[in-house]
Amino acid sequence: MPLITFDEVSLEFGDQLILNNVGLVLENGERVCLIGRNGEGKSTLMNIITGKVEADSGEIVKQSHLRVSQLEQGLPQERDITVKDYVAEGLQHLQILLDDYETLSAKPIENNPNGLRELEGLQQQIEAEGGWNIDQRVETIISELNLPTKLNLNQLSGGWRRRVALGKALASNPQLLLLDEPTNHLDLNTIQWLENRILNFKGVILFITHDRVFLQRLATRIIELDRGKLSSWPGTYHNYLINKEKALEDETKANALFDKRLNEEEVWIRQGIKARRTRNEGRVRSLMAMRVEVSKRLKPQSKARIHIEEAEQSGRKVIEAYNICHSYSEEPLINKLSLKVMRGDRIGLVGNNGVGKSTLLKIILGEITPDAGTVKVGTNLKIAYFDQLRRSLDPEKTVAQIIGDGSDYIKLNGKLRHVIGYLRGFLFSAKRAMTKVKVLSGGEKNRVILAKLLTRPSNLLVLDEPTNDLDIETLEVLEDKLLEYQGTLIIVTHDREFLDNVVSSILVFEDSGIIQNYAGGFSDWHRRGIQLAETDNPDTKKPVVEKTENKKNTNKLSAAVIPDKRP
Repeated sequence: MPLITFDEVSLEFGDQLILNNVGLVLENGERVCLIGRNGEGKSTLMNIITGKVEADSGEIVKQSHLRVSQLEQGLPQERDITVKDYVAEGLQHLQILLDDYETLSAKPIENNPNGLRELEGLQQQIEAEGGWNIDQRVETIISELNLPTKLNLNQLSGGWRRRVALGKALASNPQLLLLDEPTNHLDLNTIQWLENRILNFKGVILFITHDRVFLQRLATRIIELDRGKLSSWPGTYHNYLINKEKALEDETKANALFDKRLNEEEVWIRQGIKARRTRNEGRVRSLMAMRVEVSKRLKPQSKARIHIEEAEQSGRKVIEAYNICHSYSEEPLINKLSLKVMRGDRIGLVGNNGVGKSTLLKIILGEITPDAGTVKVGTNLKIAYFDQLRRSLDPEKTVAQIIGDGSDYIKLNGKLRHVIGYLRGFLFSAKRAMTKVKVLSGGEKNRVILAKLLTRPSNLLVLDEPTNDLDIETLEVLEDKLLEYQGTLIIVTHDREFLDNVVSSILVFEDSGIIQNYAGGFSDWHRRGIQLAETDNPDTKKPVVEKTENKKNTNKLSAAVIPDKRP
């Protein structure tokens, strides 16, 4: 029996159609990736499964006592709660059973004739779900993820909070695990650990991701959400791309033949008196049905059209850094880094969370003064900086207001262009462009930041985690435009395929603040077998660097990130 079945399920938010009489079946052992454009309703579909959102119509059938756990797209709130207690919330349903068992056990049996039967039922349910050892299960998850236990949730960085939320989702050993952009805020070591954990997961997984390496490695089926409709594609992501392209070609040919026949019938129906006398009613009804079929046809969606506004060429030397050193709490982040960035270089920064990638960017941009060493910037530099913290977004403003700074027009290539037309290239309809930022999805917010940033003329583009939450289509268009960009590019990202496709060299954060430069993309470096620097668990004061190739326990995650207080 399937774990969950949707039958003709529909949902609308206002006048936005999210689901239109969709069907969905999730079978045991599947790892299903849900793909679609930002704002289509992927996260909403997950919330329907968990019961947080109620469908307008249709039937949803779940296995009885189905254990569902969800990792939401956003970071958990900065609550004043211990990490252990937060992870244990993932087993809250078991704690309720234990409390019920304890309460029922304390009652005299003679006063409750059905008490013994209820007690046996609770005992069987607790034993079936391993409920007698809650503390041990929580400790196991904490150990595997190397989570800090001496700090509360509100004392942790975004990367740590993401990992703690992951621990909570995994703690219940669910039958159905829902993961919404699970790689967001995670570093490379954690992502690779999560991939292995998911491959060994015994239940069903439904996940949303923009990480194409993660997607290709894990998915056994692809489900696409497109304007309220779901389509299913068995196999890997690469198989989906091949089969989808062929299906689109076949659909185009079939539509062309259908349209030709429809046109012939329309000519026939408009013929003169003689033709009308002889036409048969069956043929007329067939024509009416053809018109209805055409009206229901999903028209091809417009493609993303990203424009990067370029400034005049910079000087040949863009950045020169000599013997940069920088530490945090006696911990070396950058140790004697000397670096030359020349015009047209395309550099990726690779390292686990907390090793100092964003700090290095801020030193290069002059926002932080290094402890030692010098940084010189070249002439005629025009810098556009994508900040991963999204500080530039006012949630109360509309998308159009943010892009146009209150004006209906922006200047691109020396010409005025209407804000609404510009935003269509970033997949915002005219109506969506007039929507307040606070109601946008995570991916839509990232598109707003990109749209705003890329209107600024630049010859040095600095992107700190630009790929988080973006849908794959937008991500691939962004890659293409960055390849056309004539300026200099510096990128921080954990997206391995993005690095392979865009950069020509990478700076890798290795042990003890050493940063090495390697030619090629992520895969070129990864084949060398060199380990990334591992940062300390916030419970400890000083970093302990371990070579992962010597570790025998592959289920325990040794890589970590640092608290938010680090610059």
